[in-house]
This record gives sequence, structure tokens and C-alpha cells, in this order.
Amino acid sequence: MTSTVPWALLHTFLGVLREGSLSGAARALGLTQPTVGRHVAALEQALGQPLFTRSPTGLLATEAALALRGHAEQMEAAAAALQRAATSRADTVAGTVRVTASEIIGVEVLAGVFAELRERHPGVVLELALSNQLQDLLRREADIAVRMTPPEQGQLIARRIGNIELGFFARPDYLDRHGRPATLAELRGHTLVGFDTVTSFIRAGAKRLGGITREAFNVRCDSDLAQLALVRAGAGIGVCQLPVAQRGPVLERVLADHFSWPLDTWVAMHEDLRQNAACRVVFEALVAGLSRHVGAA
Repeated sequence: MTSTVPWALLHTFLGVLREGSLSGAARALGLTQPTVGRHVAALEQALGQPLFTRSPTGLLATEAALALRGHAEQMEAAAAALQRAATSRADTVAGTVRVTASEIIGVEVLAGVFAELRERHPGVVLELALSNQLQDLLRREADIAVRMTPPEQGQLIARRIGNIELGFFARPDYLDRHGRPATLAELRGHTLVGFDTVTSFIRAGAKRLGGITREAFNVRCDSDLAQLALVRAGAGIGVCQLPVAQRGPVLERVLADHFSWPLDTWVAMHEDLRQNAACRVVFEALVAGLSRHVGAA
């Protein structure tokens, strides 16, 4: 193996991994297909082992390629953080700031916060990464994160916003047609909207759900936004944040005395960004916007 592997080769490698073909990677990366092929061949030569095998459906990653993926993605995140830092100045409210948040928070809360930020600070470029997975601020996968659990990593500036309560909600007309359950057991007679995949977050809160498991949901989806849309459309009863449920169309809470799930909400940023004016402005705007959201409950 050669001593140094150029980042360009690893960038192309990730493109092929994600797209499953040379042509797909070429389109995604803005390169020609022969260039992508040369990059893969050069990387395989530098590493001394094959990374892909051909199949009727495209290119299949070898075990070696799969083992490299996480490391290459860390380099990708670091390269993106470097680019953001290069476009930012500590004394000027300008540059790129990447924020990560859950789907619901991103769409229902941060969209308005971003609109206000752009009006006040047109020199700030905002990136919003919506994911229910925790992005690693220490690896600089994002500059600022909105989290529903207390940050456990060191080297972070963190501000606690408060608790956002989850409850069961449905449209009033759905409840008029099907009745209002008085106990958790009576939920079995209703259409329940909920998760499809049991995540670590779901497992951690299983006791709060009162024994309700995946099999109890008649409509399953792993997108929180889709679940919210289904409940708002009158498809059934689902879990929703109190301040979100109070927006139009207003949803009615059911079983308030039987089910409540408080989410401890935080805004966190890497301490190295303390002196970056753009990051400070975005951080404070997120704290203010989320505080209004919590206070609306």
C-alpha cells in the first residue's frame, strides 16, 4: 500500500458505493465515467486489494470496501467541515453553518428560524441535515445539533431548552367517528399510526408506551413527518409533540393521564466554534426558536 491515498480517490469510492455503478457515480459527482473508473482502479492499486466485483445489477462492494466506508465517510465529513470553516470568518456574520435536527423539529420549528436568520444575516449560508440519528459534532459532521437527549460528549457547548412533551393525538372528526379511548387497552380497537423499525430510542422508551409494540400499529412508517401527516389527515391515533399538535389543523389529545413522554431538548455546538460569529448567531437563534416552541405547549 502506498503511504498516502488522495482524498479525490476516496471521494469517488464513496460515490460508487452509494450509487452502485460507475455511471451513477459519475452523474452524482459531476465526473466522466472513465475518470471514475480510473479513480477506482488507482485506489484498488494503492490499497492492494479489489473493492468491487461486477454483477448483473451493477457493482457489488467487497468486504474490504465495506470496512473502509466508515473511515471514508469520516474523511468526507471532515472535508466538509474544513470547507465550511474556510468560508467563515470569526469577526463577520457570514459563512456556512450546518445544523442537524430531527425531521419534526427541522420542518415544524427550524424552517421558521432559518427564514428569520436569512432576513437578518444574508451572509450566512444555512445547511439543514434532517435525521433522527445523532450526528457527531466532535467529528464535525455538523456544526450545531438539536438533540432530544443530553449531550454526553465533551468539548461541546450545550444549552438545555426544556422538555417537549409527546402524547397521543388524533383529529377530532376521527374521534367523533370511532370514539375516544378511555384506557390504553381501548387503543386496540383504533387505527394506530406508528413506527415500523424498533430503534434504540424506541427500546429506551418502551415502558412509556404501556406495552404497545410494533404489531399494535395498523399503519407503520419510520418517517416522523409521514406519521404526523397521517394523523393530521385523520388516518388514526399517533404520537405527536404537544406544541406541534396545537398548530393547524389542531389535533385532540387522548389518554393524557395514561401516556406522556417528555423529550429533554438541547442545542449543542463544538466549543471550537465559540469565536465564530456566524455559528454564535445561529446557535442563539436556535435556542430562541426552540424556547418559543417549548413555551407554546
